[in-house]
Amino acid sequence: MTLQCGIVGLPNVGKSTLFNCLSNARAQSANFPFCTIEPNVGVITVPDERLNKLAAIDNPKRVIPTTVEIVDIAGLVKGASKGEGLGNKFLANIRETDAIIHVLRCFDDDNITHVDGSVNPIRDKEIIDTELQLKDLETVESRIAKVEKMAKTGNDKKAVKTYELLTRYRDALLKGLSARTVEIDPLAKKEFLSDLFLLTDKPILYVCNVDEASVKTGNKYTQVVFEAVKSESAEVLIIGAGIEADISELESYDERQMFLSDLGLEEAGVAKLIKSAYRLLKLQTYFTTGADETRAWTFRDGMKAPQCAGIIHTDFERGFIRAEVIKYNDYISLGSEAACREVGKIAIEGKDYVVQDGDIMHFRFNV
Repeated sequence: MTLQCGIVGLPNVGKSTLFNCLSNARAQSANFPFCTIEPNVGVITVPDERLNKLAAIDNPKRVIPTTVEIVDIAGLVKGASKGEGLGNKFLANIRETDAIIHVLRCFDDDNITHVDGSVNPIRDKEIIDTELQLKDLETVESRIAKVEKMAKTGNDKKAVKTYELLTRYRDALLKGLSARTVEIDPLAKKEFLSDLFLLTDKPILYVCNVDEASVKTGNKYTQVVFEAVKSESAEVLIIGAGIEADISELESYDERQMFLSDLGLEEAGVAKLIKSAYRLLKLQTYFTTGADETRAWTFRDGMKAPQCAGIIHTDFERGFIRAEVIKYNDYISLGSEAACREVGKIAIEGKDYVVQDGDIMHFRFNV
């Protein structure tokens, strides 16, 4: 299951610096706009201590974590919805992602030029919001033009419902609100608007890029960001991209932990960001483990056993018979699959079982 988060923001807010910390890929990071012309893609390992604990029990030949793709997208400027700067390329790149990580500059530094001349994260946020909203409004109005006539005759019930939902989006966008602020039943959205793909309907994480002094408690800029996004279904994270860059240069785990300890931090900001991105995409993890391999598998919240089996191989879903499920805590406390089996801690689940985060799965199938 390949899922992407796109890192967006105005030029020179710290996007590429943050991307470089997240990935082994090295995007050019320079003090001028558009240094990232093509989207850089990094495959990011999702930190999960549970995988390590399972591997410590089974001592497998291979340990394979789950991953999320992060895309560093070229900086956007005012007028992008009309093709200004790299606008068309930016909008096409972001449309392909599953979620947005929006980096906001929340630090003062006279040595780093701001494209608009001053630090104001709310203005920066609104510039990108407006450009994405204008593009979404264009999409919605184009779709309305196709269904309005059929809806107003009243004979096509699907057209009537589609028109109603589209007008709700249009009303919000005309008010300068993002599509994600419109409350629409997910099932209705799937049935009537599954191919709409609005940019401002994507889940979003705002990353406040701060200086070292503000990384623990935030500052005046981060306070206004938290206040501004209250009405959105969004997460906000405070990160010092400069600090993260320093941490990423340290080779050993102990050195990195010592650096974090000196700053009074328990965990690197990039680890928090990756976990937040995982939650943003409504992703969870199940495990398979044994002598050959201990592996984490990504699945969407709410998926049933056959769908999760299909993540490993389509034949597993097609020929699904049942799933043997061990709860993570039982596996850790009892210390092996055999011990869990002996005390009846392996559940036999059928096609309707909704897989839970942390489940240890073994699928039975026949093709």
